[in-house]
Amino acid sequence: MTELVIEDLTPEIVETTPHRAPAVRHDYAVTAPADLLRMAVEQGADLDRLERLMALQERWEAGEAKKRFAVAFAAFKAEAVKIIKNKLVTDGPLKGKKHAELADAVNAATPALSRHGLSTAWRLTKDDKDWMEITCTLSHEGGHSESVAMGGPPDTGPGRNAMQARGSTKTYLERYTLTAILGLAAQDADDDGAGGKKAPTISPDLLQAARDAAMQGWKPLAAWINARTPEERAALNPESDNLKRAAKAADKAKGATA
Repeated sequence: MTELVIEDLTPEIVETTPHRAPAVRHDYAVTAPADLLRMAVEQGADLDRLERLMALQERWEAGEAKKRFAVAFAAFKAEAVKIIKNKLVTDGPLKGKKHAELADAVNAATPALSRHGLSTAWRLTKDDKDWMEITCTLSHEGGHSESVAMGGPPDTGPGRNAMQARGSTKTYLERYTLTAILGLAAQDADDDGAGGKKAPTISPDLLQAARDAAMQGWKPLAAWINARTPEERAALNPESDNLKRAAKAADKAKGATA
């Protein structure tokens, strides 16, 4: 007789562990060290790691600011700012010659600088009895700046007291450091050797309108020029290359931001 074996059906006791919800994962589009820094803070990173990430973020921001500075300065240079020698020298070895004063340089450059988020400032970085040094700094609104320094002795020319001598040197150094940092040079308001024939003059309003059109791109510039009179086009001819470069730079900038 076959024996019927009945299996033990006693329920098995299974040890269980408390259910834990999976950790929430934040997916970031990592585009800058700041994103890594934020993730590190949320993950409870130690102080050493946070400090290294903060230093990385500062270097990254400095690099981006330098790039924006370069773009702005290139756009400023495309405007081809002109500093005209208006001051007539009345004595000394340069008598009868003209030169540009500090105000001429500042007034010529400042509007174009401001349009591109740039500005300049000077500091008296050395003020000894027999030597003065001026530092000119060119800054961009993005945070990057570059400087150039130049020094010289007080200008003890005829009829100057000690204060006037120092003031003369200060103004001289401010003018030359400004043109140095901007890469500009003063020029004569003459016919550029055109055999004594008077070249067409460009009114400041006409030149500014041409530059404004160029900043809109090549097609707006061409349309604007076609609408000018023959006399106006002739006056603008010496600026044609500069206007074309500015228009091409504007089109390139539009393509980069599209």
